[in-house]
Amino acid sequence: MKLLVYNIAYGTGSPGKTYKRLFTSHRYLRTKHAYFDNIAAFIKSHRPDIIGLVEADSGSFRTGNVDQVKELARRLEHYHLCESKYGLNSPPRHLPFLKNHVNAILSKEKENHSAFHFFDNGMKKLIIEAEIEGIVFFLVHLSLRRNVRAKQLIQLTELLPRNRPIIVAGDFNTYGGEKELCALKNHHHLCNPNHDNIPTYPSWQPRHQLDYVLCSHSLVVENFSVPDLAYSDHLPLIVEFSDS
Repeated sequence: MKLLVYNIAYGTGSPGKTYKRLFTSHRYLRTKHAYFDNIAAFIKSHRPDIIGLVEADSGSFRTGNVDQVKELARRLEHYHLCESKYGLNSPPRHLPFLKNHVNAILSKEKENHSAFHFFDNGMKKLIIEAEIEGIVFFLVHLSLRRNVRAKQLIQLTELLPRNRPIIVAGDFNTYGGEKELCALKNHHHLCNPNHDNIPTYPSWQPRHQLDYVLCSHSLVVENFSVPDLAYSDHLPLIVEFSDS
C-alpha cells in the first residue's frame, strides 16, 4: 500500500525564497490553476492508495470556487473525507477564505469507518480518522505554538487506539524537533520511517522536519521518500508499507 502525505498550501505555489512571501502575497487572494494542476499531476503519477491532504481549499474565491479535494478525488477516482480545519464552533468557519480551509483523506478503497475529532486547544483542531483495509489512519495539522502542540499531542495520545495497526500523519509543526513526539511514539510503539531526518520545510531550502508519517511497528515499511518539489512551501512524503 502506498501513502502520500502533502501540505499543499491551498494550491498557492511556492515563493521560492522566504523574503518573496511578501512580494507574492497576492497568491493567497487569487492563485493560478496551474499550481494545483501540477500538484494533482504529481500525485496521480505516483498512484497512491491513500492521500493525506493538508491545507486544501474547498472552493473559495482564491481558487475560482474550485473544490480542490473533490477535483483531486475526481481525477484519481478516489473516495474522500473532508472537513474544516477549525473547531465546530470556531469563528474561522464563518470567515471568507478561512471557512474553505480543509484537510482531507482520499483513498482508492472506501473506508470501513471514519470520524472527525477536534482538539480542545489551538486554532487548527481537526483530526481525521479513517479505517482502510484494517489500518486506522489519523491525519493532523498541529499548532504553530509549542505549548499548544504539547496539549494537542497529549490528547492525540489518549485518542489513538491500542493494539491496532495505526498510522498518524500530517503537518506536526515540530519546530522543536522530533523529540516533541517521543511520548506519543513510545506510548503507541510508533516509528518514523524518515530515518535520515530529511527536512520537509521550507521546500526551497528545507531546514525543518515538520511533516511526518508515524507507523505502528507491526507495519513493514518497504520504501520512504521525500520528493524534491517546488509546488508548495512543504515537501511531500511517500511511504510504501505492508501489514505483516
